[in-house]
Amino acid sequence: MRLLLDTHIFLWAVCEPTKLSQRVVDLLTDRDNELVVSAVVPWELAIKFHSGKLPEAEPVLADFGSTLLRLGASSLPITHSHTLHAGHLTWAHRDPFDRLLAAIAALEGMPLVSTDEVFDQAPGLRRIW
Repeated sequence: MRLLLDTHIFLWAVCEPTKLSQRVVDLLTDRDNELVVSAVVPWELAIKFHSGKLPEAEPVLADFGSTLLRLGASSLPITHSHTLHAGHLTWAHRDPFDRLLAAIAALEGMPLVSTDEVFDQAPGLRRIW
């Protein structure tokens, strides 16, 4: 199964795996699953790091490509289809990172691994926690 990782799930997986649920640990370590990290993730991490909200992201950002490899994840570029879908979502949630992740998950047919229950209201999205 292809799994799209929310930003905090990615960060926890590489920095604080004890924060992950056992279900998520099992999914992330199952070699039959493909872990996917959208280009949204480093963008969000960088913005939050530079605003002082996420100092723990510094080592991840310093070598993002190697961090992806260590996790066994692949990177997914953002496309115009993703951004257009995010803008057209009939979902009251306004966070641009969340809207883009929801659109990507829906368009790519992947569940989103996230603790954030706000995604449960996103149309066409399945959330795993």
